[in-house]
Amino acid sequence: MALATFSELFRRVRETKGGRRVAVVAADDAHTLEAVALALEEGVVTPILIGNAGWIGAWLAKHGIDAGAVRVIDAEKPLDAATRAVALVRAGEADVLMKGRIETAALMKVVLDRASELRTERIMSHLAVLEVPTYHKLLAVTDVALNLNPDLEQKRRILANAVAALAAMGIDHPKVAVMAAAEEINPKLAESVDGAELKRLNQAGEIDGCTVEGPISYDLAIDREAVAIKRYHSPVAADADLMLVPNLVAGNLMIKALMFSARAKFAGIIVGAKVPIVVASRSSPAADKHRSILLAAACSEPAHG
Repeated sequence: MALATFSELFRRVRETKGGRRVAVVAADDAHTLEAVALALEEGVVTPILIGNAGWIGAWLAKHGIDAGAVRVIDAEKPLDAATRAVALVRAGEADVLMKGRIETAALMKVVLDRASELRTERIMSHLAVLEVPTYHKLLAVTDVALNLNPDLEQKRRILANAVAALAAMGIDHPKVAVMAAAEEINPKLAESVDGAELKRLNQAGEIDGCTVEGPISYDLAIDREAVAIKRYHSPVAADADLMLVPNLVAGNLMIKALMFSARAKFAGIIVGAKVPIVVASRSSPAADKHRSILLAAACSEPAHG
């Protein structure tokens, strides 16, 4: 099932995954609380706000939010808040982890500590989802924020993460475009060779749950006219659900170009840990954080203690 807009995705979340418990690390941050409060109002999440309890309580009161609808845990320092949040996930008391007023590196250090028990056998990777005004459905892109320059095996594991997340969102058997500068194989370009190998592994049944095309250029992955002009034949052509980018820089530049030049709406989470993790920049607008919370809820499963 393809999803055309975030509104469609969020309707599905409200119907099937409402009430997910979100542990917010260093929640004493206005933009973060604004996003959380909206998701609470929509009935999607049950917030657990960890941070300066006095500041959080004052913010909730100022904005008319019933303190009984949220759980507040006092933590003096951001690292203390991270430790408390991770303990909640470990105990099965939280379904999603969210970054507030804490550096991403500081939060991830706690998450990656083996004592946290948030690691799984999977690689951790970032999944971005975009609503692009000129494209006919939501477009997922990975990895644009966590793995710098993945090799073939890492790309295979990143792809598996993304396919699992899309399945949880209700997008079964996504069409995957392994991105490169052109659709021809060029031995001098690693992303070209990797794209061809990932397609071969998919056709051999060693990568399942999706249809992989690669290497493929951006225009052929999304534009029907380009496909017609080049007479390119692939089930993924002009209909990609997911783009697997060559490296972090390429992906980061691409999504920012879409956001700031094409007015694409953005959501992003880390997948591959025990629960989805929302790590939007502290300077990100509340709308981006709100969409990311709902994306995390869509990709989550209820935790069990």
